[in-house]
Amino acid sequence: MKERFITGLDIGTSYIRVVTGQFNPQDDNFYVIGCGEAPSSGISKGVIVSIEDAVSAITSCLEQSERMIGSPIERVFVGISGAQIITQESKGVVTVSRANGEIREDDVDRALQAAQAVATPPNYEILHVIPKSFTIDNQTGIKDPLGMTGIRLEVSTQIILGLSSQIKNLTKAVYRTGVEIDDLVLSILANAESVLTKRQKELGVALINIGEASTSVAVFEEGDLLNTFVIPLGSNHLTADIAIGLRTSLDVAESIKLEYGQAVSDVVNKKDEINLGDFSDSENESVSLKYVSEIIEARVEEIFDMVDKELIKLDRSGLLPAGVVLTGGGAQLPGIIEVAKKRFRLPASLGLPLNINTAIDKINNLSFTAAIGLAYWGASTVSHTPAKIFALPSIKSLSELISKIQKWLKNLIRF
Repeated sequence: MKERFITGLDIGTSYIRVVTGQFNPQDDNFYVIGCGEAPSSGISKGVIVSIEDAVSAITSCLEQSERMIGSPIERVFVGISGAQIITQESKGVVTVSRANGEIREDDVDRALQAAQAVATPPNYEILHVIPKSFTIDNQTGIKDPLGMTGIRLEVSTQIILGLSSQIKNLTKAVYRTGVEIDDLVLSILANAESVLTKRQKELGVALINIGEASTSVAVFEEGDLLNTFVIPLGSNHLTADIAIGLRTSLDVAESIKLEYGQAVSDVVNKKDEINLGDFSDSENESVSLKYVSEIIEARVEEIFDMVDKELIKLDRSGLLPAGVVLTGGGAQLPGIIEVAKKRFRLPASLGLPLNINTAIDKINNLSFTAAIGLAYWGASTVSHTPAKIFALPSIKSLSELISKIQKWLKNLIRF
């Protein structure tokens, strides 16, 4: 029997990353055996701006991973993110179909489909329909209605939508590489699958993924997704701030950020300096490292303050017992955990992938967490393990709908 490899494809603003592995049901671990990384040509702020360039970059990533696993990659789980993602709440109500009132899976499916019959903004498509809770007759707060008895079944859901043009262009670019798409997944949800524990989600936690162009957030409580949102600021904005503050190029600013970046300016000595000539032959000016740190700290605080404003809207500011978990490439910045603790008034930690085994060193870099999460998400789906963060209709119950959407997109783009 042919081995089933699971591949996650993360298309970011600066880099495209691929992770390929296999799930071992005996120890509930996901083994990463291949990966790839390439600059994001044809992509700006997470959106495809050149199909041909994007196809070339994605192909390069896939080929790197294929060489490592010694086998062609045929299918991928693709992540989608960016400021164009929006959410809205919806309810679906149905009458239980059986005479004895026992609720079966088809009743739940019908309720979830009814929840989709909601007005959506123009040019937006549904990515996920996430059940938050069920009501049977007048009994509320039910998590799993299967096998229970009632006449009226109602579901409260969180609907996640993506911009139609973004979905079509992303799908088109991936299909042109010659691979099939197993599913299109909101990246922050896949991240949560791989870095958050069940207990964290039960207690209440905010997962914050600091990407290049934006910061994605998913808030969980009582084991369910409470909300997800995107802040249009990311690690590239830190680079731009440094470039403006030091009157230097973006390349030099990025190098300084990676080598000397510190989010807590108080720990940097006022006398410490660096010479820009160490990064560029065309420059020869000394700058204060404390000044660089102050620039970084100000932007990090702004990002966290914007996240906290959204938490205030949810009445969860300072009220998440499991705190905040930082992940993504931007979370590697020294001192960022201390800033998070201060701004959110909560425990803070780095989100490292759980139950992952690999001999590939670069996989331990936080920049790969999204791709790992997508692969792990796919492994959970394929193996039907209990590792899923919630029962997701877009993968199981609504698989027929998603299949139709994918086939429609595929036929549309192959002309």
